[in-house]
Amino acid sequence: MTDDAVVTQRELQLLTLDVNGEQHEVITEPRRTLVDVLRHELRLTGTHVGCEHGICGACTVLVDDRPVRACLMFAAQAEGARIRTVESLSDGDGLGDLQRAFSEHHGLQCGFCTPGFLMLAEGFLAERPEATKEEIREVVAANLCRCTGYQTIVEAIDGCARARRRACAGLCDSKEK
Repeated sequence: MTDDAVVTQRELQLLTLDVNGEQHEVITEPRRTLVDVLRHELRLTGTHVGCEHGICGACTVLVDDRPVRACLMFAAQAEGARIRTVESLSDGDGLGDLQRAFSEHHGLQCGFCTPGFLMLAEGFLAERPEATKEEIREVVAANLCRCTGYQTIVEAIDGCARARRRACAGLCDSKEK
């Protein structure tokens, strides 16, 4: 038998993924990464593909509320988990508070790395709402940006964290009355 006569059949699997609060059924190869399924199957193109080695962080999404490099995770591994992409941050038709903070503090230039920074920050602030600038600076060092430097990104995340703490304090004060 010649190589031309060998026909290989790709193995496919059905996955049910919970992405941004919606259930999606996807038929894909077991080796497909989460970032590829999000972008190509679900058309959620806010998650970017950068280095494909887990170094740059452009593909960062939240899986069960924790930042994950979607280029390093098979889509099949995410089945049964809650996945959030940058599209989940919007506030209805407008920008969410973290997105607004990035805009107000000029925390983006070309914007390619921004979705990864936003998701990294969203996961971090959920876990550490009282984070200091130094802690924020250490966390954002995990992602790469070639345009802004990191100071404006740190300022944006810190500004959002402070606003969230003020809003929370206001809610707590009104509940006590």
